[in-house]
Amino acid sequence: MCLSVPMRVTEIQGHSGQADIGGVSRHIDLRFLEDVSIGDYVIVHAGFALQKLDPREAEETLALLRKMLEHDGTSR
Repeated sequence: MCLSVPMRVTEIQGHSGQADIGGVSRHIDLRFLEDVSIGDYVIVHAGFALQKLDPREAEETLALLRKMLEHDGTSR
């Protein structure tokens, strides 16, 4: 099963960067996107940023993921 998640870009160095989801930071590859800025939300799959997201859409998706975790009983 493949899962892509919205992450917020926190750092950019050339075609690489750092992105955050729920306080967890990950290295991401930005080479498939143009005009990415710190603070943008991107869809990340296997370490690659694949698409920029509207911030409202990203927050809605993240809220749904949190709700799923709560329902599953694995919320932290």
